[in-house]
Order: sequence, then C-alpha cells, then structure tokens
Amino acid sequence: LRLDPTLNISEEVAIKMQVDVLDNVVFGSTPESGFTATPWFIYDVFNESQVPPRSAINTVIDSIMVKRAYGEVSTPIGVLRFGRMGSHWGVGMLYNDGNCLDCDWGDTVDRIMFVTEVFDGIYVAPMLEFNTEGPVVLRRSGLGEPVDVSNLDDTHSLILAVAKRDTDQQRRAKLDDDQTLFNYGVHFSYRTQSRGAEPYYGESPIPPSASDPDPSLLPPGLLLSRQATLFIPDVWAKLERRDWRLEVELASIVGNINHATVSLGANQFSPDFSMQVMQFGGALESEYRLVDGNLRIGLDLGYASGDKAPGLGNRPGRTPRTDVAGLPSREGSVVGTIRGDIDGPQFNCTATGCGDRDIRNFRFDRDYRIDMILWRDLLGAVTDAVYARPSITYQVAPGLELFGAAIYSRTLYPQSAPAFALNPDGSVLNNDPNLGVELNAGATYETEDGFLANLRYGILFPLGGLRSFGQTPGVEQGSAQSIRAMLGIRF
Repeated sequence: LRLDPTLNISEEVAIKMQVDVLDNVVFGSTPESGFTATPWFIYDVFNESQVPPRSAINTVIDSIMVKRAYGEVSTPIGVLRFGRMGSHWGVGMLYNDGNCLDCDWGDTVDRIMFVTEVFDGIYVAPMLEFNTEGPVVLRRSGLGEPVDVSNLDDTHSLILAVAKRDTDQQRRAKLDDDQTLFNYGVHFSYRTQSRGAEPYYGESPIPPSASDPDPSLLPPGLLLSRQATLFIPDVWAKLERRDWRLEVELASIVGNINHATVSLGANQFSPDFSMQVMQFGGALESEYRLVDGNLRIGLDLGYASGDKAPGLGNRPGRTPRTDVAGLPSREGSVVGTIRGDIDGPQFNCTATGCGDRDIRNFRFDRDYRIDMILWRDLLGAVTDAVYARPSITYQVAPGLELFGAAIYSRTLYPQSAPAFALNPDGSVLNNDPNLGVELNAGATYETEDGFLANLRYGILFPLGGLRSFGQTPGVEQGSAQSIRAMLGIRF
C-alpha cells in the first residue's frame, strides 16, 4: 500500500508525504509460528497467522516506511519545495521517482528547490541537493539534534533545470485539436566532494557520547582524500501529435576523481590514483497510433556507454572473477584462460596505482525497465550495451489491452560480455557481444474505479555473449522464463 497524503495547511502552504505499508512483503514470510516470544508452536504446519514485519526482528524492513516528506509553499513568483522528495526527469532514464505500480526503487533526494514560470509554459528551477553528509553523531549537551561531524566529506549538487512543459489538460486539448505538442528541457547538475567517508557506512552506528562529539571519538581514518567533481547534463524532448509520439533523453556524466584509492595511507594523495569519468547514455521512445488510438506500434532504442574492461559494471564492488592462474581477469592479462565477467569494477586499481583510470559505463536507472528478465532480474540495469525494443499494444475493449514486445540486447564491446574468453596464448576463444533476445507478452485490465489486473510472460533466449558464462565454451545454455501477475487498486 502506497499512500501519498497532502496536508493543505492553507491555499498556499502544503505538506506532502509518501508512505509505504507492507512494501514488497512476501506472502507467508512473517508467520506467528516463527516469530513469537513464547513456544506456542513447535511445527510450522500448525501456523494460522502472520505478524507485522519489524526490522531486525523478523525482516530487514519495517511494516511502515516514511519515504518522503516535504513542504510546498506557493508564492506570487513561484513554488518553493524543501525536504525529502522524489526525483524524476524526462523519460526516467537517469532520474526516476519509481512511482509506477511495478517499480521497486525510486530516486529520493534531500532537496531545496524553487520553481518559477518565467514565460508561458517555460519553467526554471534552481535546486540544492544534499547527496551525502558522512558521519553524523547525536549531541547530548543540550541541543538535541544530530550533527554532521565534518563538512569535508559532504557531497552536494547545484542543479538548474529549464523546461517547456504542458500540463496534462493542455496536452489533451492540443492533441484533440490536432495540434503538435513540443516539450523539452535541460537538467544540469554540478557535484563536488573533497573527502570520502565510504568506510563510515560499513561501521556500526555511532552511539551518543557524554560530551560534544569530536572526530577523535569516531572510528579512526574515516575520511579519504577524493577531490572529485562531476558535471551531469541531461537533455529531454518530446514531440507528439494525435497519432504518434517521439520522445528522447540524452545524458552524460563527466568529471574526475583526483584521489580514487579506497585504502588509507600516504598513497591516497598520489596522482597515480586519479580517475576520469566519461559516461554517455540515451533512450528513445516512439509509437504510432492506429484504429483511433486502439492499436499502438512502438520502437524503443537505448545506448549506455562502456569500455573493454571485463563485466558490465552495475555492481562495481563485486569481486572480479579470476583466471586459472589465480590472477584477476582484468584487462590486459593473458595468464591462463581468461574469462569474462558479469560484473565488477570497470577500472583497475592495485595497491601501487591505477592501470585503467577510466569509468565509462553509463548506468540507466533501475526503475527504467525495458524487459522482464535480462536487464531487470539478471543484470540489474542497462549499462555498457545497446538495445532495440519493438512493441505492439491493442485495446480490444475498454480497459482491456493485449501487448507484446521483443528486446534485442548486446554489449558495446566483446570483452564486456560474460562469456568473453581468451586462450593462454592471447588468442580469442569467444568474443560474441550478443547477449540475448527476449520476448514479452501479456494482458492488462483496468476499470474506471481503479481496479487493475495484469498478467505477463517473458522468455529470454541467450546468445553467444551469455551462453558460455561459467561453463565450458560451446556448452549450450537453456532459456530463462518469467511469469508475473498483479492485482491492484489505484486511487
């Protein structure tokens, strides 16, 4: 259950929230027989009831989670918003608020922003985001509020967004009048960090002290030198008429991390650990409407930059695979039979320095979903790849739609595919970049009073880039299948 309540304090002042209740709870996962203080049950088979999920008691999340809460103040020149809120831009390729019924993640930010309409339909929004603050402790000397121990480790973003957007009512009126709808916008973010506090997040929570907090009271060596700067431009445009729509989003993340080591010591300030960030991504959505809009034929395309380092890089902290000699199977090594990787860092740093200094793999938002299996379940998000997704949707009756799609995916470089392999002499054993072809189909039914139901089926046919992963090259790998069903109420 997702609640999005609004408390209207006055005509100009409101408080908005997002609260999730029993979010992603598995049926039968908190039985009374397993999580009661008294031995009322010996065998689970006699269980008759479920107990509420409680963090650290019977699950990892609580039954009620307040995800967002922010204030909104209307002024004669614009709207001020401040607090913890959702973040969404364009088609949701890079920033996605996860507000769809089948979304699991959602970007939530701590932000102060002001939105003003400078011309008719053209909005300008400066923003300040607090991305990370590092170690925080609770003062017990009378003030009571938590305190950020150091400003050096803060990651903040200065953002400016400019967009031409029509409201939903204006959009419908223009399309009904057979006019052309043209919306567009630019979202630019400038982000910096002086020191990194990554070790802090792996520590236990810091208890309050009897005196004012001092960095010496914290676990030693929390702050690492970073001197990082990122520039993140994102351009979006939508062109639409009654019988077709074309929407595109292009984004990049460029910058540098002057000190990228994750270990403490004098070498953390060495220029041998500098990193360059150069990432590019784009998504195109298109559809053509026939039979009074009841039949829609679409084609979606996507591109996410990458490099030749083994693996795709969605989880850079994942331990790389090793070759038969026990050496990391990173770029440039030909000791033993080198296999590809499914994930891992897209750079190569050792205790003495960084050999591969580039971070080039652009990652789509995890809630920007194009399929049911490959990118959603197996790989996590689109990165270091291109895809093409033709689709068809037909409304057979009011509220009832049938749909189907085919998704072809491949890596940009053969070395990124999980099945990439070299022989001990350096010759290529497998360099197929094609990941797979996936077919999705299903039906959706929704009534005017909010009830909805859908049933979807997907099957993934792995191609050469996946077939040999973890196996002897040439061994065939079976297809993966998925069935998803949903019952819901939208209100």
